Amino acid sequence: MPEQRHTRTSSTGSNKPKENAIEKELFAALITLKDADECCRFFYDLCTPKELSDMAERWWVARLLSEGGLSYRAIHQLTGVSVTTIGRVARFLEQENYKGYQLVLDKIKEG
Repeated sequence: MPEQRHTRTSSTGSNKPKENAIEKELFAALITLKDADECCRFFYDLCTPKELSDMAERWWVARLLSEGGLSYRAIHQLTGVSVTTIGRVARFLEQENYKGYQLVLDKIKEG
């Protein structure tokens, strides 16, 4: 994964760390969670209901795309997720360097 995904600095001149450092702290916090219950509690505090719903929908789409057999339109009809979002998830599954969706999908298959 690239070193610097986000490099914005505070426009107010505050001592706020660069967003990349904040993201790394968030990711480090996530891996301290022991189970789904702890993860749920953290995400309910961290995210708005809409943000959580959007992430869950993208994960659902990633699972459906990885299973194959459904067109974008069929996934849209099943999930209500926009075809644009489905295309974005597909792009990250197939083309982007991060491979985060695929990493977790593979771990679940192994599990």
